[in-house]
Amino acid sequence: MAAEGVFSDLSRMIEQVGKDKGIDRQVVIDAVIQGMLVAARKKYGTYREIEAQYNEESGEVELYEFKEVVNDADFCDEEVEIKLSEALELDPAAQLNDSIGSKLETGDLGRIAAQTAKQIITQRVRDAERELIFNEFEQRKGDIASGIARRVERGAIVVDLGRTEAYIPPREQIPGEQYKPGDRIQGYIADVRQTTRGPQIIMSRADERYLMKLFEMEVPEIYDGIVEIKAAAREPGQRAKIAVISKDSAVDPVGACVGMKGSRVQNIVQELRGEKIDIVNWDEEPARFVCNALAPAEISKVFMDENQMKMEIVVPDHQLSLAIGRKGQNVRLAAKLTGWKLDIMSEATQAQRTAEAIFNLMLIPGMSQTMAQNIYQSGFGTFQALADAAAEDVMSIPGYDDPAKAQKLIDDCKALVAKYLEEGKEIPKAPSAKGQEVSGEAVGDAKAQAAQRLKEEMAQLAKAESSEAAAAEETKE
Repeated sequence: MAAEGVFSDLSRMIEQVGKDKGIDRQVVIDAVIQGMLVAARKKYGTYREIEAQYNEESGEVELYEFKEVVNDADFCDEEVEIKLSEALELDPAAQLNDSIGSKLETGDLGRIAAQTAKQIITQRVRDAERELIFNEFEQRKGDIASGIARRVERGAIVVDLGRTEAYIPPREQIPGEQYKPGDRIQGYIADVRQTTRGPQIIMSRADERYLMKLFEMEVPEIYDGIVEIKAAAREPGQRAKIAVISKDSAVDPVGACVGMKGSRVQNIVQELRGEKIDIVNWDEEPARFVCNALAPAEISKVFMDENQMKMEIVVPDHQLSLAIGRKGQNVRLAAKLTGWKLDIMSEATQAQRTAEAIFNLMLIPGMSQTMAQNIYQSGFGTFQALADAAAEDVMSIPGYDDPAKAQKLIDDCKALVAKYLEEGKEIPKAPSAKGQEVSGEAVGDAKAQAAQRLKEEMAQLAKAESSEAAAAEETKE
């Protein structure tokens, strides 16, 4: 292959490549110039100073070799130097140390050099095309793309997007979905990476953002910014929850997403292969938001621990399975949607837990039922917890806002812990109500039993002290 065969009619080739590949014309020209330079250096060596230029008028790449003008007497290297006498013949204005260029014939490059140039041009055009595709899909990251499923590679679905291919890894697929070659497939562009093999586009059908984008496409109010999706949680292919809020009081966010007779949400459900979608109202009040997220279950009480971002949710006994959901799905999605750790319990369990806490706290000397309830409602379920607490934390309990009172309560609890340790006794526990529903009466009974147990222990302590005093008197006598 002669060099003329590679570089002839460059103007047409440059226009054609730019049109077919969508690559900027100047990028193709630069690739051709670089290919020509590589070929020239392969032919003449890297020692010589050679430049390549594209001639717009002739549509050809021209090669020029530059040499330094030296005195005839100092001339020693014809590859990089030219005698002043010869330079003056080429350019009458030439002076010493000038750089004089002369045109080289591209036909002298030879077949091997021309083949090298062709490879360089092909590689540069391919690199430019990859960069173009990468930039295009980098801008489309976060959008939905649609293509044709071509094949499966190590579990990943390869999707033909036209100019390039995308991959849906197994973890980004909806479990149970099957695609045959030729099937149309849609997904969310989750990531675009530049690799040595070109741009790698990762699509997802399991991402929460895919669900949110589908609602944006299906619900005009979301696209227009009237309704906003604040959060979303999914167990792909099974169930999902989204939290929405309206910026216009006249627009119901849930109704807008559901659509007339459920038409809007049903279109999304069909695209997600029957995935059930719960749409709930978002609320800036965490407890209210959690109650909304656990719908359709009814909530009786909510106990919050803001420091640990944890909530204890109390539901009626018959609502417990509904609140938890099949295999814990409802509470898992609600926790993911809200960002809070959720502990679901029935009213019976809560009543038993309350009874146990009140019973334990009533063991503290001088403790009344009212104060025990205040302590429990402030987050302390045992006197052991109070013994380990800091005074400033105890001061948040109603009635213990004085530092001295708070410290005394802590000291009393520490003394009580020490007492049981010294005597080697097990700390008394409230009567168990296993297999039985624990009502408010049971809680009251537990309180009464705690008070009675405390009286008995105080009486025993007083009796022991009087016996010791009597023994001491007898010793004196």
